[in-house]
Amino acid sequence: MNISNPSSLNLRLACSNDLSELERIDASCYAEPWSLQRFSAELDNPVAHIILAEDDAAIVGYVCWWEIAGEIEIHNVATAAWRRRCGVARRLLEWLCHHADKNNIKRMFLEVRRSNKAAIALYHSFGFAADGCRRAYYANGEDALLMSRNGQLSA
Repeated sequence: MNISNPSSLNLRLACSNDLSELERIDASCYAEPWSLQRFSAELDNPVAHIILAEDDAAIVGYVCWWEIAGEIEIHNVATAAWRRRCGVARRLLEWLCHHADKNNIKRMFLEVRRSNKAAIALYHSFGFAADGCRRAYYANGEDALLMSRNGQLSA
């Protein structure tokens, strides 16, 4: 395993065989994780996409988004606990931004917990800018910071 080189990660589309691992990673990342049924519904949704990052055949992260009418709404970016701070999320976002640029996506947007400074910094590095707030968005009352990226701005 080469954890210092995120470009060595294999990226692929998720399939139903990946659901339990997606659920496990999600539960390790989020206070309000998605259920197996939610991931299954995403796989069945024609506008939803999930790309996995694998290292030595182990799933180490994923990005889930919806692509509708020339826009991408990022729903989740998650990295397995043992691979955080190793470039997995950066590699997934590089791929997604390249995909957006190649497909002339006009806008990408997401919500992130206001307290998640590492994620906010990562999104800023890809040209996302804060452009709003959803007050008490999360179950614990925390605000969601709205961020978006317009046009061709590949990192």
